[in-house]
Amino acid sequence: MKRLLNTLYVTTQGAYLCREGETVHVRVEKETKLRVPIHTLGAIVCFGNVTCTPFLMGFCGERDVGLAFLTEYGRFLCRVEGPMNGNVLLRREQYRQADDETGTANIARSIVGAKVANSRAVLMRAAREHAEESKAQHQLDAAAHRLARWMERLNRETSLDEARGGEGDAARVYFDVFDHLILAQREDFRFTGRSRRPPLDPVNALLSFLYTLLVHDCASACQGVGLDPAVGYLHRDRPGRPGLALDLMEEFRAFLADRVALSLINRQQIRGKAFRAAESGAVTMDDETRKEVLTAYQKRKQEEILHPFLGERVPIGLLPHVQALLLARYLRGDLDGYPPFFWR
Repeated sequence: MKRLLNTLYVTTQGAYLCREGETVHVRVEKETKLRVPIHTLGAIVCFGNVTCTPFLMGFCGERDVGLAFLTEYGRFLCRVEGPMNGNVLLRREQYRQADDETGTANIARSIVGAKVANSRAVLMRAAREHAEESKAQHQLDAAAHRLARWMERLNRETSLDEARGGEGDAARVYFDVFDHLILAQREDFRFTGRSRRPPLDPVNALLSFLYTLLVHDCASACQGVGLDPAVGYLHRDRPGRPGLALDLMEEFRAFLADRVALSLINRQQIRGKAFRAAESGAVTMDDETRKEVLTAYQKRKQEEILHPFLGERVPIGLLPHVQALLLARYLRGDLDGYPPFFWR
């Protein structure tokens, strides 16, 4: 089993990353603030005005350490990667399946089924916590019931368009009751609907930031097993978009990103005053809050869970790698179907 490595998040503006021997040095105003051995890292993510030497970029490529650049507020800019892993036969089969309507529909249906099931599990857990609030519990139970009906439909033979339509409808059902999952600081973190570009409230800003981190992890996982992150099944091809990484991310949105966001709010680890709105309406978080979110995300990834298909305990941070590996095995013909991740 692959070992879970650390991700180095660099948020200090003006930081400078370089290589010295087998270590990554993080310098601020010519003073070395951090030294990290390269063999302990799986990825480096730089936010805003953070620069890297060409020698470090090449070093990361040689050692298969993903290097990504985001804006200060978490919008993805680019990735620097080394040679593609795996073999061309796997990628050729990935492309063939993507051009085949039946093959694409089968994979997309599995991914959507897992996304709906995991979203439903989050709602059902929340409904139990609202035992004394009959109205909220009723709405959560009703939404969970609607998602269960979508799961039944997806278990039948459905086309790609039907699977995509089901994914969209299920997402609307889920986010319609998402506000009931927020149990603390409700005045500061009221949720009225999903807004993406830009996020228009603190909850959406938090979700978008975590989704960016998650899609980066999924893209690295695809790359690591030899799959092309750009060619997906649920998400159509679009220049510059990591379609397959976005596909895999759907299985983990509710289970990983949404639950981290809710935990940070409900445990009052972050505060509403840390978010501010720009003239454009976009809402962003301050530096300290961003660091708190990154810390919580890293801690969550270190927790272990019993994988429903493998029957082994796996660190949550390795789940994208495991699912990418299972997808690769399916594409190679080693498995009869792609087994998505279901949270039990």
